[in-house]
Amino acid sequence: MEVSKNVTVIPARKHTRKSNDEEKSKLRVAAYCRVSTDSDEQSTSYEAQIEHYTAYINACPDWELAGIYADDGISGTNTKKRDEFNRMIDECMAGNVDMVITKSISRFARNTLDCLKYIRQLKEKNISVYFEKENINSMDSKGEVMLTIMASLAQQESQSLSQNVKLGLQYRYQQGEIQINCKWFLGYTKDENKHLVVVPEEAEIVKRIYREYLEGASMLKIARGLEADGIQNGAGKEKWHTSNINTILRNEKYIGDALLQKTYTVDFLTKKRVKNNGLVPQYYVENSHEAIIPREIFMQVQEELVRRRCVHTSKNGKNRTFSSNHCFSQMIFCGNCGEVFRRVHWNNRGKKSVVWRCVSRLENTGLFCDARTVLESTIEQVLVTAFNQTLCDKDEFLTTLQSNIETVLCHKNDTTLADIEKRLAELQTELLKLANSKADYEDVADEIYRLREQKQKVQVENAGRDELKKRISDMGAFLREQPTALIEYDEPLVRRLIEKVTVNEDKFSVEFKSGITADVER
Repeated sequence: MEVSKNVTVIPARKHTRKSNDEEKSKLRVAAYCRVSTDSDEQSTSYEAQIEHYTAYINACPDWELAGIYADDGISGTNTKKRDEFNRMIDECMAGNVDMVITKSISRFARNTLDCLKYIRQLKEKNISVYFEKENINSMDSKGEVMLTIMASLAQQESQSLSQNVKLGLQYRYQQGEIQINCKWFLGYTKDENKHLVVVPEEAEIVKRIYREYLEGASMLKIARGLEADGIQNGAGKEKWHTSNINTILRNEKYIGDALLQKTYTVDFLTKKRVKNNGLVPQYYVENSHEAIIPREIFMQVQEELVRRRCVHTSKNGKNRTFSSNHCFSQMIFCGNCGEVFRRVHWNNRGKKSVVWRCVSRLENTGLFCDARTVLESTIEQVLVTAFNQTLCDKDEFLTTLQSNIETVLCHKNDTTLADIEKRLAELQTELLKLANSKADYEDVADEIYRLREQKQKVQVENAGRDELKKRISDMGAFLREQPTALIEYDEPLVRRLIEKVTVNEDKFSVEFKSGITADVER
């Protein structure tokens, strides 16, 4: 038997105005605004947006201001670094905001994924987002479709802008214009024309770092010395790291040059930058600004940086790296097995002493060595004797030094820097022609790389030759200016003039940095 359907009509209720006491609470409205950069012009826009939204929300009787959230000078391509935006979202999630107003989708987000993610997140909490420029309310039926389209367009706009900026930078690089953030760059600032100018007091710090490094100090020792003197680094911090020293010692800008596009952006959304290993062009601008460090000193530092990576390689293949803990570190060598000597504190039956021993007797190097153990005081006396021997035979040694200088001057590079510079200029012209005609320029690029490496090698060799001439001159000055024999050990003099001491069974061979050698029997 078919059961009849029973339909009950529920009529619409007639709405009556509530009394003032029962009147619906006001809508809590927040505004979000952002400017793209921290330039003066944009800062004006930033202030104007805050004023605009404060007046706009207060002018609506059904709205109540829930806050103005504004990020100044921060990119909108992602939301990771937008503190105010993230704080606004937290307030919405906490139930303190009913509606968000913003100027446009491109101000809210230029990343489609982020834009939709946050709109849907707010929608779940029944919080609408109103975009003034596009006249879109996220709670409307057409809202999400329109938002998807508009956010995609905003993302494309950001990508196009990123590409334009990149092309603009590359054009300026080709013109030799450099862009450097001097906020954390020790030694330089910018003038009214945005050109690099030297800051004298900071330049002295840079010179000190280069000088101490060439005098034998380690990066850690230099850093500790700067901290002890209360000197601030480029970021204005009193804490120095070895990485700060390393960067300063390798930065070509201190010789007045600039290597441009050391890094490049791989993703315009994340702004991720990576080291440029040849995937995009680089531009090397010589003499682009005033130098702080002479070019020959810079080259000597680069050579020393390489040398310190491996001061000595043992016969078993172990590398001995540089140490500046003591004046004799990497200076004392074994005449028996060729290994370095290491400083050891001895305590023999209550009698304490400092000695130097061959590392083959301290480590399992695979080498048998019965080299003698030498008191540190003995080595000091040996060096005093070696200095005095050279002073006794002053005239003979001065003649030898003059001959050494003439030998150094004779050994010049077959290819001069002028020849390399001329060929590089020719290749630059050829490269531009090929690039403009979209022809293959791989061979030209390879030759440019080869010549740049050759140029670097010649510069390093020239610097090495200049350094050797300086060492010979230093020794000559010592011999001419020292009136009497040395009475006691002089560490600064040893650091300045002694290259190596070889410990043999019956004698010590002392090699000076100038190339002359003195044997001391002891």
